[in-house]
Amino acid sequence: MARSPLTLAASVASALPRVGVVGVGALTEGSTGRYDSAVAELDDGRRVVVRAPVDAEVAVELAAEVRALRALTPGVRGLLPFRAPEVLGEAGLQNARAVVVDFLPGYRVDAAHLPPGRGAATSIGEALAALHGLPLSIVRTEGLPARTPAQTRDEAARLVDRAEATRRVPSRLLGRWRRAIAADELWRFESAVVLGGAGAASFLFEDVVGLPTVTGVLEWHGLSVGDPATDLQWLASAPTAAADVYDAYAQRSRRAPDALLRERARLYAELEFAKWLVHGAEIGRDEIIDDAVALLTALSDGVLDEDLLTDPALGVDDAIALLDRVPEAAPATGDISMQTDAYDPEELSLWIAAEGETGAVQGSDSGSFAGSSASEDERFPSSGTESPDENSTAPIDPLPIDIATWASTTGWDGSTAARGRTEGAADASPAEPPPSDDDDVQADNDRSAESALRRWTAEQS
Repeated sequence: MARSPLTLAASVASALPRVGVVGVGALTEGSTGRYDSAVAELDDGRRVVVRAPVDAEVAVELAAEVRALRALTPGVRGLLPFRAPEVLGEAGLQNARAVVVDFLPGYRVDAAHLPPGRGAATSIGEALAALHGLPLSIVRTEGLPARTPAQTRDEAARLVDRAEATRRVPSRLLGRWRRAIAADELWRFESAVVLGGAGAASFLFEDVVGLPTVTGVLEWHGLSVGDPATDLQWLASAPTAAADVYDAYAQRSRRAPDALLRERARLYAELEFAKWLVHGAEIGRDEIIDDAVALLTALSDGVLDEDLLTDPALGVDDAIALLDRVPEAAPATGDISMQTDAYDPEELSLWIAAEGETGAVQGSDSGSFAGSSASEDERFPSSGTESPDENSTAPIDPLPIDIATWASTTGWDGSTAARGRTEGAADASPAEPPPSDDDDVQADNDRSAESALRRWTAEQS
């Protein structure tokens, strides 16, 4: 039997003995008959709300809300850009307990009519971002529920199992939900302080500078540490404003980015139908079961065979994993000294060796390079470091040598070496240098160049 506003007003006088009630009226707050509620006018000018549960299940919820609101100390409330109800007192009422809180002015906007753009939608996103940014210790020190991502995932899996046990859920939906639950990337989120299931009715608006702005938040009975997506699942019923809510939320959030926040929120919204089905099956109410089945069937027809998660873009972990499939590059081998298109050290060394055996290569160690009289220091500058050990096998950086100038003075044709290296004719006999018809001066220059080149090759080997 519903309690009258006058009965509820009496409980206000009992909960607040030092004030008088000068007026009372009914309060409709979208509680679907779960509470008996009234608004009372006090003699000190304040307005308060009194609520009493209609059954034992709602009484547990009301007790949880009282506990949550008392966890919001003045310091915590100062961190929020909106007001939360403050518990003023409690009183016994027949076989239940009535709770008195201060009245928060404002109006509500139904989810389906929530307008997009700047205003109500963006204000909701900013309000939730502020709430989710509260320190986790606020909840934990009060002993309120706290769930890790793994626990949240397990709860979703158990709910799907219970729904499947009724044999009334379309197989298409079961597969969709199970694939989502099995996706590890969906459950990589940072737990936060949450209302635990906010809805459009949770937000009170007032016009501020001509724009609807959230000035109050109700329904705190689910205050806990959990998944932020649980407070955004109701946006599935606000398709025109959802994008603006999410954008404002992301811009104001100080937490780590949550790439799959929307997908989890959508999953929770769909699982509400499964929860309704399980509830009807547990209490044996066929009308609830039929209603839930109709909702699930319509949902199944709407989603077809689409998954909640699309193929994700390549992430950092995936890129690192791909490194195992990249073949290792073959290390460079052999001497890299003086490697040019016109020079093959191996072929030149064979040619010089052959000339040395026949006595064709002549000249002294002090001979000039390419007809010049440069000293050894000038030909092989040390750059301020010691010369490498002759017995060392460490690779030696090639020196800057102008091959074009050297070839023009010696008559060396590098195309032969290039062809030999390309065709792989390593054991071919080196070609004898063509006989020279120049005068004696040119011959002396040639011999000097050959002698200098032989010395350079010996020092580099």
